Amino acid sequence: MTAARDVVLLGSTGSIGTQTEDVARQATDRVRIVAVAAGGSDVAALADQAARLAVRAVGVAREDVVDALRDRLDAVWPGDVRRPEVHAGAQAAAELAALPCDTVLNAVTGAQGLRATLAALAAGRVVALANKESLIAGGPLVTRLAGDGQLVPVDSEHSALAQCLRAGSAGEVRRLLVTASGGPFRGRRREQLLDVTPAQALAHPTWDMGRLVTTNSATLVNKGLEIIEAHLLFDVPYERIEAVVHPQSMIHSMVEFQDGSTIAQASPPDMRLPIALALGWPDRVPDAARPVDWTTAQSWTFEPLDAEAFPAVELAKRAGTAGGCAPAVFNAANELLVAAFHDGSVRFLQIVDTVADVLDAWLRERHDEVGNPGTVADVEQAEEWARRRARSLVATASET
Repeated sequence: MTAARDVVLLGSTGSIGTQTEDVARQATDRVRIVAVAAGGSDVAALADQAARLAVRAVGVAREDVVDALRDRLDAVWPGDVRRPEVHAGAQAAAELAALPCDTVLNAVTGAQGLRATLAALAAGRVVALANKESLIAGGPLVTRLAGDGQLVPVDSEHSALAQCLRAGSAGEVRRLLVTASGGPFRGRRREQLLDVTPAQALAHPTWDMGRLVTTNSATLVNKGLEIIEAHLLFDVPYERIEAVVHPQSMIHSMVEFQDGSTIAQASPPDMRLPIALALGWPDRVPDAARPVDWTTAQSWTFEPLDAEAFPAVELAKRAGTAGGCAPAVFNAANELLVAAFHDGSVRFLQIVDTVADVLDAWLRERHDEVGNPGTVADVEQAEEWARRRARSLVATASET
């Protein structure tokens, strides 16, 4: 029997984090969570989770809540178990990522997630990756540091690709096919998206996600980001990675091989399956999630992506092909534009259109000078440049 793996869980109180706890509590013979870290917006949830898991260490990004965290830990901690170490501040996640363990599951959001990934890789840990900044913003930093087998994807699409790639050698792969639900506006033409409201953009037909990710699904920016990640994870050229619309979200991605075969990974939408697989990789955790019910009649459909209505995928490929800090600029500008859309400063179509303008400006003015980032600070400077340029464009648009 496979021995239990010690796991450091970063972003432990978020959606991925709480579902990771579900997996660990179900598969105690396979997964043992030894440390947890979160931002600190819900100290009680973090302390209660730490007590349930009897972890060795707890991390919190907000230093101003440390006393409240310690008080809660004192109130809920099992009496016969040693109290955990408490790490606090912006470096807390990175500090926990370097602790002795087998795997670090990184579900932290933002630049702290990139720092944690780098710390875990430097310490020789396997990183189960659910933090998009690690590859989108810090791709060159991460790929230079990662050894063979150190990065394991958690996102359902990349987990599906990793599973499908087992069916053949790298030289036999023709294309990676990343599936997309199409979001709430699937089938609409560009002119039909002019008056989209924030409430409509948040009405995703399949997944329950936060504001940024759900809006990215509506613009299909999320699919562009996933293609950048797929390129970096699997070393397949951008011209051989495509998005395919699959509204039922049952097939999570596919690999087409040179002989004409296509291998697909299918399962009902449930993040516990890719989480469990990432923690057990390359072994599977039994009964991690329910399988497809083949006794029920169902239809799965596929359709091409409308690049005119949803240009974000091709724009992301352009950023990824340019490399360097261009993907970080793309991502940072998009985050600011999504916020501007929700506060009423820009319209829906202006999100991607303005991101394109920011990316154009970066490639024209800064890309060659900056080159590949050497440090996290280089990435952060590029992101701040993107935000400033995006704010300027939003302000100009609001004046016209």
